[in-house]
Amino acid sequence: MPELPEVETIKNDLLPTVVGHRFTRVDILDPEIVRQPGIAEFCHRLVGQRVEGLERRGKYLIFRLSSGAALILHLKMSGSLLFNPRQIDPYARAVFYFDDGSRLVFADPRRFGVMWLVEDVETVVGKLGPEPLAPGFTPEVLLKLLSQRRAPIKAVLCDQDLIAGIGNMYADEALFRANIHPLRRANSLCWREVKRLHSAIRQVLETAIGNKGASTDTYVRPDGQLGTAHSSFCVAHRGGEPCPVCGTPVERIALRNRGTYFCPRCQPGSPS
Repeated sequence: MPELPEVETIKNDLLPTVVGHRFTRVDILDPEIVRQPGIAEFCHRLVGQRVEGLERRGKYLIFRLSSGAALILHLKMSGSLLFNPRQIDPYARAVFYFDDGSRLVFADPRRFGVMWLVEDVETVVGKLGPEPLAPGFTPEVLLKLLSQRRAPIKAVLCDQDLIAGIGNMYADEALFRANIHPLRRANSLCWREVKRLHSAIRQVLETAIGNKGASTDTYVRPDGQLGTAHSSFCVAHRGGEPCPVCGTPVERIALRNRGTYFCPRCQPGSPS
């Protein structure tokens, strides 16, 4: 699933290509992709609008439009945005055409991705927790969030209502850097561990953004290139491989129906 670093990379890659241009045509190839409003109104209202800005909130990509409205996309499990591909992707679900002749294709093999056209972005993203790379996301804020929850720390880090943008693989990497077992209760972490985890979250996300995201499955950048963040992963998607620190085989367990990777030696501890 595209997580914060992947969506941030897509935003950065698209900024110089779409901002300032107008939508001239919208083809909806899969009606299930549009959540709000109806498809006819979605296309009618979007055509003629100029893209004034491009933002990311959590895992959501937000196109700010000249009308004051916003086009919001969520790529979900397998979505990608392809700018000016030579051919329309066989999994294309929507195609946006711009006034300079370019096109942007929303492709999604698993068909979970969705779009909204709204006047108020808060109706879609308002429930999200703080951004983990924002200045206001301090160790003290993280401590307050964790101190109220008994759930496994890995699950808490992936809860978008608590912290926006961290997903499965970056939670694994942050917990490894912080030497914290993924099944530890969130409220069992001491202040020193919280500070360590806060630093690890920022380091992992910033490094991944610098490496243009992780192409572990279907994620590609808008120009079709792969991200390279996965090449520096220590535990995520590396079950059975030796830990880069101690050599112990990385273990994989299931946590809330998602694969979780950790080093049993570098991340000791129990759920309590």
